Amino acid sequence: VQLQASGGGLVQPGGSLRLSCDASGFNLDYHAIGWFRQAPGKEREGVACITKIRGSPDYTDSVEDRFTISKDNAKNTVYLQMRSLKPEDTAIYFCAAENVYDETCALLEVLYDYWGQGTQVTVSS
Repeated sequence: VQLQASGGGLVQPGGSLRLSCDASGFNLDYHAIGWFRQAPGKEREGVACITKIRGSPDYTDSVEDRFTISKDNAKNTVYLQMRSLKPEDTAIYFCAAENVYDETCALLEVLYDYWGQGTQVTVSS
C-alpha cells in the first residue's frame, strides 16, 4: 500500500493548483484521508480531511473557502483544489490515511496511520 502526493509546483499569488493523492492499495470506504503541510521551520499542520463514505470535508480555518478536498473512490484518488493561493501556503504537502470506524476525520497528525511522500507547493511572484 502506498500514498503518493503529486501536482505541486510554483504558482503566483492568487493562482490555483490541484494536488492529487494516489491511494493505491487503500479502500477509501475504510479510510479517512487528510492533507497536511509543513513549511520551512514550522511544524506540520492539518489542512483538510475527508471522511470515508460520505466524503464530508473539514478544513483548517486558514484555507476555508479557498481549498476544496474531494475524492474519486473508483480511482483511489483524493484531490485538494487550492485557489487564491498566498505566499503563506508555501509548504511541502502530504496526504495521509487514517483507519476509522465511523464517519469522522480529523486534522491531527497523530491519528494518521499511513503517510506518503510530499509534493512541494511554492507561492511566489
